[in-house]
Amino acid sequence: MSVLVGRSAPDFTAAAVLGNGEIVDSFNLTEAIKGKPAVIFFYPLDFTFVCPSELIAFDHRIEEFTKRGVEVIGVSIDSQFTHNAWRNTPVDQGGIGPVRYTLVADVKHEICKAYDVEHPEAGVAFRGSFLVDKAGQVRHQVVNDLPLGRNVDEMLRMIDALQFHEEHGDVCPAGWEKGDKGMDASPAGVASYLSENAAEL
Repeated sequence: MSVLVGRSAPDFTAAAVLGNGEIVDSFNLTEAIKGKPAVIFFYPLDFTFVCPSELIAFDHRIEEFTKRGVEVIGVSIDSQFTHNAWRNTPVDQGGIGPVRYTLVADVKHEICKAYDVEHPEAGVAFRGSFLVDKAGQVRHQVVNDLPLGRNVDEMLRMIDALQFHEEHGDVCPAGWEKGDKGMDASPAGVASYLSENAAEL
């Protein structure tokens, strides 16, 4: 499995259902994010088991992503029509409701292959999550096996860490959360940080 961190996020164009429910034939990643940071997350299939919990979790936190200026884009190998049907299925019937972010249809499996998250036997995507910065570079990725649901709050923490680093230049030590001090990336900075915080690590 490839590590995309430090590389440009693979661009793609595919059919999709937008957050407002509109179905489009040619959703393009670069055009859609236009220099904004983005979270691109892959999931195996619509109308399955762990997946709806993840998609609903992303939707429940969409204001937090928006507040940080981050676009959220979900991708699976289902068609745009299946995505639309899942959005139109009530949550208490196994649907996801009208989630407020884009769902991309990777029916040719080109996108999951470009991000190297296709399961070698099942032919669906692993639960891959990618944080892309304003320059289009992947800065964080995590890939879960099919039975293991991801932690959406951890992605928000990583966005906060990236934005803190971009603003202040300091690096973010283990367990860093918004409001915590950063660390100067130097021997003196490490010594200063550890002298104050090592016990809490």
